[in-house]
Amino acid sequence: MQRYQIKVEYDGTNFVGWQYQKNGLSIQEILQKAIFQFSKEKVTVTGAGRTDAGVHAICQVAHFDLKKKIKKKNFILGVNQYIGKNPVTILDIKKINNKFHSRFDAKERTYQYVIINRQSNLALQKNKAWHVRKKLDLKAMKKGAKLLLGTHDFSTFRASSCGAKSPVRTLKKISIKKNNERIIIKFTSKSFLQQQVRSMVGCIKYLAESKWKLNEFKNAFKSKKRSNCARPAPSCGLYLTKISY
Repeated sequence: MQRYQIKVEYDGTNFVGWQYQKNGLSIQEILQKAIFQFSKEKVTVTGAGRTDAGVHAICQVAHFDLKKKIKKKNFILGVNQYIGKNPVTILDIKKINNKFHSRFDAKERTYQYVIINRQSNLALQKNKAWHVRKKLDLKAMKKGAKLLLGTHDFSTFRASSCGAKSPVRTLKKISIKKNNERIIIKFTSKSFLQQQVRSMVGCIKYLAESKWKLNEFKNAFKSKKRSNCARPAPSCGLYLTKISY
């Protein structure tokens, strides 16, 4: 058996998320079926990040084991052909040590959230960004984001269905940049709680719309109560962009 690492890009709009589920089509299911059609071997494709329904990936990393020897070019062309019209594509593949685990060996994960801040409806960016009409205060967003840096109990931003053993996480980097009407917020951590990024963005937006003052934002965060969280940002604006090992 040889273990392979793949890099994958996908539009998560019409999927139930990365993880295989009985109630709808997942990225994992698409990939496993396509690899089976190509290799005639059943595989389990394990991703580095279990993205939720509607979340996209610019670069998801995953691994699987295969008996059959494959050529990189043939594999990429063949499997992508079997994926067909589904908005999922394999960008790269390489042999990796059999002890490698895409999820547990990851040292950092980076997600970005995209907001389009304008009055006009979205045409090209529909289902690819959060459309916010009210003008957002970028300085307020940055002040709020700064409070989230470091090691904290992120219970306020944790979904009730989150299965993580601890709500404590270390947020290593946050950046907020605006280019005309487009605002991109990037978060880097070893791991995130379920809905953590979307929940943090929802609260940062509250601050940027003056629905909260900075102290109210801080109190909601420090309360460790999910009930004090603002409405989470929609999944359409969230992208998994980088996994570091």
